Amino acid sequence: MEYYVCCGVVGENSMIDRSKILDLARRSLKHDGVHHAQWFITRKCNYRCRGCNVWMDSSPVELSTEDVKRGLDILRDIGVLEIVFSGGNPLLRDDIGEILDYASKYFITTVYDNGSLALSKIDELRNVDFVAISLDTLDESKNDYLKGVSGAWRRAMEAIEALKKEGIPVGVSPTISQMNLHEIVDFTRYFTERKIPVWYSLYAYDYQPAKGTFSIGKRNDEYEIRDGNALAEVCDKLMSMKRENGYIYITTRTLEAVKHLALTGERIWRCKALKSFLVVDHLGRVSGCHCKEPVASIFDLPEIWRSPMIKRLQKEYSYCTDCIYLCYIFYSVHAGLTGLLSILFDRWESIKAYMGK
Repeated sequence: MEYYVCCGVVGENSMIDRSKILDLARRSLKHDGVHHAQWFITRKCNYRCRGCNVWMDSSPVELSTEDVKRGLDILRDIGVLEIVFSGGNPLLRDDIGEILDYASKYFITTVYDNGSLALSKIDELRNVDFVAISLDTLDESKNDYLKGVSGAWRRAMEAIEALKKEGIPVGVSPTISQMNLHEIVDFTRYFTERKIPVWYSLYAYDYQPAKGTFSIGKRNDEYEIRDGNALAEVCDKLMSMKRENGYIYITTRTLEAVKHLALTGERIWRCKALKSFLVVDHLGRVSGCHCKEPVASIFDLPEIWRSPMIKRLQKEYSYCTDCIYLCYIFYSVHAGLTGLLSILFDRWESIKAYMGK
């Protein structure tokens, strides 16, 4: 799950045109609030990842193309600037090209793929700002084991190479877990030396799967990070590498927060669910995060967005300390307009370092 403006995906190969940038800037000044939305647009998935349970709870029911577009209009009206399409695998939707073309007109648009479909959907991906390919290790057999599908690693690598050749902004998104913790620095170096951006997820599992809007992660002892010192060391090395490397798309502030958590178990942020970010599921239900109950249908969101209920939930969620999903940490650390500006500053510093200025 995780930019970008948003974990920093506005970089060397960004396709964002000037009119879109101006529109985003205008809207960011108008709405000092929820700038990020992640839409889990389908529950369908063709992989069997060992740390995930989406594929165990697949559903054929999802919003129509027109309803998704109507929902995107609503998100735009309440101030959302960046949209991430996830799932399941969003590329399994037959209408994904139409959805991505529409979203890309108004949002910084990222779409996730497990590496299996991007190669066959290149035309559908041409207008997005970023394609995120899920890849966890350079070890082919280990990656296939983690994904639960033979050939997963090879298909992902072929997709990355093909999208880069086509000029479509593409990067890799490993999930940091105990299974690959000691490989992450070398993994990052391998791709960034090839001018392929890397940003990260952090293994987590749902603490109340029966009560949330939907479930993503399941507990897996192989994945659960047991070595906090090693995780802190990885954070230190990535922060050091960022000074010379414009292709590491995670902010220093986020790495500092993860490092502090790894060493002390303490959080130096408060959750900004429904304040800085929100999520939408395949049925159009909106929640602060997927671990919380839905607050409304996306179509009812305009009526309640400024309501006392939303303000109460924002305050309630700010005291939640139950999950460590990295995307939620990121958008909590970088909340509001000041957070957005700090993301842009972080990306600018990375770009200057890369260009040797």
